[in-house]
Amino acid sequence: MKTARTEDMNWQDIQTAIQDGYYTILIAVGSIEQHGPHLPTKTDSLIGDVLVQKITEKIDKTLQGPTIRIACSKHHLGFPGTITLQKSTFKAVIRDYVKNLSKHGFTNIIFIPSHGGNFAPLKEVIDELQNQYTSVNINGYTDLYEFVDILLEYSATEGIKPEEAGAHAGENESSLMLALANDLVIKERFAPGFVGKFGQKEGEMVFEKGIKALTQNGILGDPVKATAEKGHKYMEKLVDFLVVKVKEMI
Repeated sequence: MKTARTEDMNWQDIQTAIQDGYYTILIAVGSIEQHGPHLPTKTDSLIGDVLVQKITEKIDKTLQGPTIRIACSKHHLGFPGTITLQKSTFKAVIRDYVKNLSKHGFTNIIFIPSHGGNFAPLKEVIDELQNQYTSVNINGYTDLYEFVDILLEYSATEGIKPEEAGAHAGENESSLMLALANDLVIKERFAPGFVGKFGQKEGEMVFEKGIKALTQNGILGDPVKATAEKGHKYMEKLVDFLVVKVKEMI
């Protein structure tokens, strides 16, 4: 096949792929939301789309479904440009994806979120769907704090402190965007945001009160030390980590 991205394929080639055993489809779940004054609002969706494309390339008989670009970003609405879905709407989108994809013959439907606000509602709807679709494996990577810790570990190998690496628009996310879309990153606006410890307590505060409860510029971390070179390394490590997770789900 020329591509494993179903949105770039025609229906006949998708049907042939399914008949040839391509029963697994992966879908990134991103967001359109503020990422500080230096990163574009499509940051999570772009990172997720590329991440899932690279994972798909490493797993046999697997296709990539269309990335869900708008999801649960209510906690970022204090900043212009953020677009969010209500949780009920988001879950309805996931249900419709599963309904359609399962109808066409996919038996492994796996969602990979690249935005923190998607992890919990995604887990809720996956649990509901698993009970409904007993002959389809519906799964997803839904451990937000493991995901944050993994990225912090990657930054630590480059000498970056956890407070700098951050959990939103800090060093590691900014490095990833320098690697993927350098022309969209405004380096002269690099500045620290919230540089304290970010754990479950802080995460719950952000989800309940909005990210401005911790940071006025929308950054959790400090992007000053971000580089494209580090971003390429982080992407490679994330892909390898998630390939293992996806294979376990399959």
